[in-house]
Amino acid sequence: MNTPRGISSLSFLACALLLGLPFSGARAQSSSISSVRGEVREAGKAAPLPGAVLRWLLDEPDAPNNGPTTTTDAQGAFTLARPARAASRLVVQALGYRPDTLRVPSAGAPFLRVALRAGAELGEVTVTARTLTYSSLTPTQAQVISSRDLTKSACCNLAESFETNAAVEVTTSDAVSGAKQIQLLGLDGTYSLLTLDNQPALRGLAAPYRLGYLAGPWIESIEIIKGTGSVVNGYEAMSGQVNVKLKEPDKTDQLLFNAYVNDLGKFDVNLNTSARINPKWSTALLLHTDHLGRRVDRNGDNFLDLPLATQYNAINKWKYKSDYGLVSEFGLGALRETRQGGQLGFREDEANAYTTHYGTTQRATRYTGFAKTSYTWPTRPFQSLGLLLSGTSHDFVSAYSSGYQDFSVVPEVTRRTVRTYDGTQRTGLATLLFQSVLGNTAHVYRTGLSFLYDDYQEVFKDGRSYLAETPAMAYAREHRNRREQVPGAFAEYTYQNSRNLTLVAGLRADRHNLYGWQLTPRLHVKFDAAKNTVLRASAGRGFRVANPIADNAAMLVSSREFLIANNLQPERVWNLGGSLTQYFTLLGFPATFVADYYHTEFSNQVVADVYSAPQYISIDNLAAGGRSFARSLQAELQLQPVKQLHVKGAYKYLNVRTSYDGQLLPKPLTPSHRAFLNLGYASAFDKWRADLTVQWYGQRPLAHVGGEGHQYHTGAELPTAPRFALLNTQLTRAFKRLEVYAGVENLTDYRQANPIDGAAAPFGPNFDAAMVWGPVFGRLTYVGLRYQIE
Repeated sequence: MNTPRGISSLSFLACALLLGLPFSGARAQSSSISSVRGEVREAGKAAPLPGAVLRWLLDEPDAPNNGPTTTTDAQGAFTLARPARAASRLVVQALGYRPDTLRVPSAGAPFLRVALRAGAELGEVTVTARTLTYSSLTPTQAQVISSRDLTKSACCNLAESFETNAAVEVTTSDAVSGAKQIQLLGLDGTYSLLTLDNQPALRGLAAPYRLGYLAGPWIESIEIIKGTGSVVNGYEAMSGQVNVKLKEPDKTDQLLFNAYVNDLGKFDVNLNTSARINPKWSTALLLHTDHLGRRVDRNGDNFLDLPLATQYNAINKWKYKSDYGLVSEFGLGALRETRQGGQLGFREDEANAYTTHYGTTQRATRYTGFAKTSYTWPTRPFQSLGLLLSGTSHDFVSAYSSGYQDFSVVPEVTRRTVRTYDGTQRTGLATLLFQSVLGNTAHVYRTGLSFLYDDYQEVFKDGRSYLAETPAMAYAREHRNRREQVPGAFAEYTYQNSRNLTLVAGLRADRHNLYGWQLTPRLHVKFDAAKNTVLRASAGRGFRVANPIADNAAMLVSSREFLIANNLQPERVWNLGGSLTQYFTLLGFPATFVADYYHTEFSNQVVADVYSAPQYISIDNLAAGGRSFARSLQAELQLQPVKQLHVKGAYKYLNVRTSYDGQLLPKPLTPSHRAFLNLGYASAFDKWRADLTVQWYGQRPLAHVGGEGHQYHTGAELPTAPRFALLNTQLTRAFKRLEVYAGVENLTDYRQANPIDGAAAPFGPNFDAAMVWGPVFGRLTYVGLRYQIE
């Protein structure tokens, strides 16, 4: 069964763009090249036709009339594998349009553009089925969150885009900054590669707040790939890849206006505009701003439940499509964000602000640029050449109130000071990619060259001084600078027998200027065991250079002292796993069952130990003889029990453990069990839509600052957070061009009783706002609207 599927100046960016101004179509992910691909649109219009049916007509006289069939997705795109039997004709049908029959070349993997003419006038049309989220075509275990799925929740930014998805968990980093992180296969988001239109993005120092840097209404779709992805995308994917596809200039709405406000006083405003200048040129401008200026303390701990924050964000994209196989896309982006958190009485502009009250401030400025070009040979549609260039300038400054015990006096006293953590990152990435076939389209290869430039400059001052420390020693302790220059080469081979087997084998070699040669092998296998049964397996290696402070930024909001080892080595990991996908019919409607298991084993990891000593966070490489691994088992069922009601249910088991001071212990704040349920109802013509999402979390281990630590060497049990469930719901009313929606998050008003340990004495030794396992501010209600012109 087939189912439809951010140097400190702009000169750095300008250089990157001038070097490769044209750059777009070479995709950096595995695809079924030997299949026929294309798009179906309405004749004389740019509007796509989702749900159009395409089927092969088999050539043999004794063959049945119907060959393999598929339908177009929300963008009118399709991919249809060639049947085992000879077939040269393709029938295209859509409700309300005249059918068409196409002659398809017997060799190659052509891209077909089909225009259907409107047929007889129709009366009422009722949608009876929707595209399933798990594709049967991709060799990787991939799940797609569509633009429709993104409207099931408020979805103000990327962090909120996963609320109706079971594969990815979104967690709150701490109870002061409001930052959120994702977890995939039980590992922090730093171990999953985040790509933007299939180019690595929002890496390094941007990681702590990156989920808030992409507005939800900008997103066309999100693809979640479990396990290591393609070698084309680099070596950093360790637990998976999250690819965010932004709105395309030539395909998106002419106008989309989205406004949102909640009962905390936070508002979001988004404006997307696009223009088709002529048949070859198109552009899109994506604008976003959000603001929270109200001081809210619902739990009465004298701390803001959410930081005061303001963000301005913009992206401008241009696209050029020639008539001769050349496609170019380029654009610029800019972001400015400020945050202020802490006690209610904290005011940043007051004298001695950080020592009078506890407070934190963060300011980020980010500029991005990209240029992509691809050329496809007109007579060889399976052969293409692509160049991808991107540049990022990311600057931030941050300050945190802090207190420490001064043991140089007797008796010791608590001193108030301020921590500062500032950083800049300049990144440039270039990839040259060539794709063709070996003999025929059953054997496809991709090969290319890449170059990564990363310049990091970090300054971390904790306000402490040490008697035996010289100025040179203090400088070395406070400054963490490194410059990475990584040329690389890669090759990837895809075999597809057009019936039931797809194999993707890839290898890349990178020469890191600081850490030498790095080899990254990866393998993906997809086997169609039966008509509606798909088996997948994958294995691969990942490599990453850690940023110890940025990766553990949440711990800055605690009294812990950072102890960072010298000469940290890169993180290396092996990931192995597989999945079973079963498509079937239940009560006359399509359904999908997916079960997957992945094992991630670190051969080296930069471990942040918050267990061993309550006064410190010790960051060092995994000790000799130590282990660190993550095991993830998930089962998910998607079905439609009755007309217009869609149900998704999932259960996930995680076993994530790391050696801390010689003891193999569970990773803090990671629940072993999680259950998920989503109910979605849509009335006729989608006039009314209602969604309910329930997320249940099992117990999770804690590592509090207070007391004597866990004393796990004595065999005492680790303290754990209780089990709890969260309920979110939303109701949407659709009109011709307007949608109005209202929703409630955390319907039962469940809260973590004391999200900040030591809140009454934030400069004391027991202060910790990083052990957050549940909601801080309780129930949240919101309203919003979307207005669009297609």
